[in-house]
Amino acid sequence: MRAGPWRGGVLAGLALGWLAGVAVQLQRPELLPAPGLAALLALAAALLGLAWGLGRHAPRSAVAMLVLAAALAGFGSTDGRAQARLAERLPAALEGRDLVVAGIVAQLPRQGLQGPRFVFEVESANATGVPPRLLLHWHRGIEPDALLLGPAVEVRAGQRWRFTVRLRQPHGNFNPHGFDAELWLFEQGVGATGYVRSRAGDLAQPLAERAGAPVERARQAVRDAIARHVDDGARAGVLAALAVGDQGAIERDDWALFRDTGIAHLMSISGLHVTMFAWLAAALLGWLWRRSPRLMLWLNAPLAARWGGVAAAAAYALLAGWGVPAQRTVVMLAVVALLRSAALRWPLHAVLLAAALAVVALDPWALLQPGFWLSFAAVGLLAAAEPALHAALHEAQAPHPQAGPSPPPVPRGAAWAYRLRMAGSAALRQQAVATVGLAPLSLVFFQQLSLVGFVANLVAIPLVTLVITPLALGGMLWPWLWQAAAAVLQGLAVLLHALAAWPGAVWTAAAAPPWAVAAGLLGAALAVLPLPWRLRALALPLLLPLLAPPLAPPPPGRFELVAADVGQGTAVLVRTRRHLLVYDSGPGFSPEADAGGRLLLPLLRARGERRIDRLMLSHRDSDHTGGAAALLAALPVAQLHTSLEPDHELLARGVPHQHCEAGQSWQWDGVDFQVLHPTPADRAAAANANALSCVLRIAGTQARALLTGDLEAAGEAALLARAAGGADAPALRAELLLVPHHGSRTSSSAAFIAAVAPRMAVVQAGYRSRYGHPAPEVLARYAAAGVAVARSDQCGALTLAVDGAAACAREAGRRYWHHQAAPGAGIAYAEPAQPR
Repeated sequence: MRAGPWRGGVLAGLALGWLAGVAVQLQRPELLPAPGLAALLALAAALLGLAWGLGRHAPRSAVAMLVLAAALAGFGSTDGRAQARLAERLPAALEGRDLVVAGIVAQLPRQGLQGPRFVFEVESANATGVPPRLLLHWHRGIEPDALLLGPAVEVRAGQRWRFTVRLRQPHGNFNPHGFDAELWLFEQGVGATGYVRSRAGDLAQPLAERAGAPVERARQAVRDAIARHVDDGARAGVLAALAVGDQGAIERDDWALFRDTGIAHLMSISGLHVTMFAWLAAALLGWLWRRSPRLMLWLNAPLAARWGGVAAAAAYALLAGWGVPAQRTVVMLAVVALLRSAALRWPLHAVLLAAALAVVALDPWALLQPGFWLSFAAVGLLAAAEPALHAALHEAQAPHPQAGPSPPPVPRGAAWAYRLRMAGSAALRQQAVATVGLAPLSLVFFQQLSLVGFVANLVAIPLVTLVITPLALGGMLWPWLWQAAAAVLQGLAVLLHALAAWPGAVWTAAAAPPWAVAAGLLGAALAVLPLPWRLRALALPLLLPLLAPPLAPPPPGRFELVAADVGQGTAVLVRTRRHLLVYDSGPGFSPEADAGGRLLLPLLRARGERRIDRLMLSHRDSDHTGGAAALLAALPVAQLHTSLEPDHELLARGVPHQHCEAGQSWQWDGVDFQVLHPTPADRAAAANANALSCVLRIAGTQARALLTGDLEAAGEAALLARAAGGADAPALRAELLLVPHHGSRTSSSAAFIAAVAPRMAVVQAGYRSRYGHPAPEVLARYAAAGVAVARSDQCGALTLAVDGAAACAREAGRRYWHHQAAPGAGIAYAEPAQPR
C-alpha cells in the first residue's frame, strides 16, 4: 500500500522544515538568550495549534504553518542542546591549574610517538566546574628517548584512573577553509582539553582495569590482536580501521595515498561495509532460522532475517565507532525494515529523507560534516542511475533476444556470460555516476579531486568490500585471516602507488565562491541524471567554474598578506599579482604532524596556490621551520632564502638557496622586497639563532609590512643604528609589524616601536603559550604607542587585503561553539592602513 501523495508531501515538508531550522541555527554566531529561546518554542507550539484548527478549512495554510513550526522547533531544540553543552565547558578560572580528577577512559586511546591521547569521562574532581568529558594527552615529549618516558602503565579503554591534570578551554587553530577543531570538540561533547602531569609528586594512579566502556574495550582488544598477528604496522593500521573504525591507526603516508587515489572513503567504516555485513548476517540468520520449526512458528524467517540484519549492522557500527556513514546506513536499514514489516513502500528519496532526519535528530552538528553530505549524495546518485541499472539487470536475467518467432535455446554458458557482461556494464555505469556526481562535493570540501579515482575504485571497491573487510572481520574468530588480509592489502597498495605516480593524478582547485559551487552541483546532477543530451551537454560549462574557480590576484603594486594561525610559531603568506612568498613555515607539532601539512597546505590549496616562488625561513628554530619539509615535498619551490647553517637538512633537497643578508632586494609586480637583517657583522657576532633572523620589509602602494622573525632587542638596536646612518639607511616604517619573537619580553623595545610606527602589530603565538607570549609588558608598550594588536590565539589568521584593510578569520567565521576571548582580552582591529 502507498501513502497518499498529500500525506506524504506533508511529512516531507515537516522533515525539510526541521532540517532547515537546524541548518539556520548552525550558522549563528551566538545562541539565543533564555527568554528568546522560550518565546521561539512558544511560537512553534502556537503555530502547531493554529495548524490543527485550520486543517479542514484551509489545508494549504495549515501545511505552511506546520512546516514553519517544524523549522522553529528544529532551530529551538538545537539551540537548547547547544546551550546545555556550552554550560559544561571549563570555566576560565580553572585553566592552567593543577586539578585532580578520577574517571574512566571512555574511548579507544589514540597512540602516538609522543604518548597516548584519550577521552576521559570524569567521575569526581577536586574542584567545581570540571567538565564531565575531557580530551587528555599523556606527553612523552619529542626527544629521541621519548618512548622511554611515561606513562609506565599502558592507558586502555575502560580503565579507571586518578590523574593530576592541567586543562584549558577547547581551542584550535582558525584559518580560512581550515579544519574546525573547535566544532569537532564541541560535537564530541569535550568540555576541556589538557594533559596529564607526570612529574615527580604528581598523581597518576590506575584504580581499576575494567571499570566501564565495554564496547571500547572490545574495540581495543581487536586492535591489539591485529597488531600482534600482523607484523607490518601500516597494514595492521588499515585492518584496525576496517574492523573497528580506528582511523587514527592509519599512517599519514597511507592516508595521503588513499586521498590521492580517491579511495579514502573505503578505508573507514562506510555505508557499503555496513550494508554488506547486514546482508551477510541476514542471509545466515535466515538460513539458520528456517531449520528450526519452533522458531518458524514463532516468527517467519524473512522478518527475523530482516531485523537480525539490522541488529547486526547496528552492532558492527557500534564496534566501528558509530561514525556518520555508519549511522546513516543503520538508520536507513531500520527504516526499510520497518516499512517492509508494515507492508509499506516508500520511494528511495523518502527513505533518504527519513534517515537524514533521524541522523540530525541524534546529532544536529552532523550537518556540518563532509561525510554526511558525501554519504547521502552517494546513495542519491546511485538512485539516479537506478533506471538504467534495473533495465540492465532485467535484460541480463532474460535470454539474449534472437530474431524469429521461436528463438533457439541459448546455451547456459553463453547466458551466464551475457549476464555477467550486462552486470559489469551496470556496475561501470554506477561507478561513473558516483565518480562524476561526487566530484563537486570533493572539490568543495577538500579542494582536490583524484583523476585516477575511477580506475582505483573499480579495483578497490570489490577488493576492500568483498575480500579485505570480510577477512578483517573474520580474523576476530580465526586470526590467521588477518595475515591473508594484509597480503591482499599489500597488493592493493602496489597498484595504488602506481596510479598515484601518474602525471596529473590529483587535480587541485581553489575554494570556489557560492555561485560556482551551485553551478558545479547543478552540472553534476545534469551529467548523471537520465536526461536528454541537449540538457546534459550543459554539465561541462557549469562544472568549469568549480574545477577552475576564478581568482582575483592583487593588482600591480599591491600585495595581500595572510598571517596564518599556526599556534606557537610563525607563518606568513605574501601574494603579489604573479608571485607567492611564504615567510616561515610554522612549528612541528609531533613526529607525525606539523603546521606545513596540517595547516599551511590546506590554506594554500584553498587559495589556489600551485607553487611557492620563495620560501624564506627566518632562522633554524623549529617553530619557524617545522612545516618546511612538508611544503617542499608537496609544492614546487623556486627558491629557499634562509639564515640556516650550510649543512642543515632542509638545504640538501636540491632547491636553489640564498642566505639572507641585509641589502638584498627585489621587486615582484610593482611590490618592493628588502632584507634588512642580518649583516655579515651580525652573523659573526650572533649569540643565538634568534639574532640571525631574516628581517624582511615589503612595500606596496596600499601598505608596508615588516616581518621580523625572532629578532631580539640587540638586533632591533642594530636595525635602529643602521636606519640612522644617512640617506642610504634602510627605512623601517611600516603599517603592519609582525611582532618580534612572538611578543617575548626580550623584544619590542619602545624605541623600535616608535621607529616602525605601525598601525597594527600582529602576534603569532599559541593559546595560553607556555612561554608566556605575548608578555604583558610588551602589550603595554604597544598600547602606549597607540598600536592596535591582533593576536593569532584570539584573532585566528589575519589578512591584510589589497585595499589595506585587515580582518580576523575568527571574526568573519565566528559560530557559537568557537572559543570566546575573555572580556578585556584586548583583541584590536586595524583601520584601513594608508602609507605614511
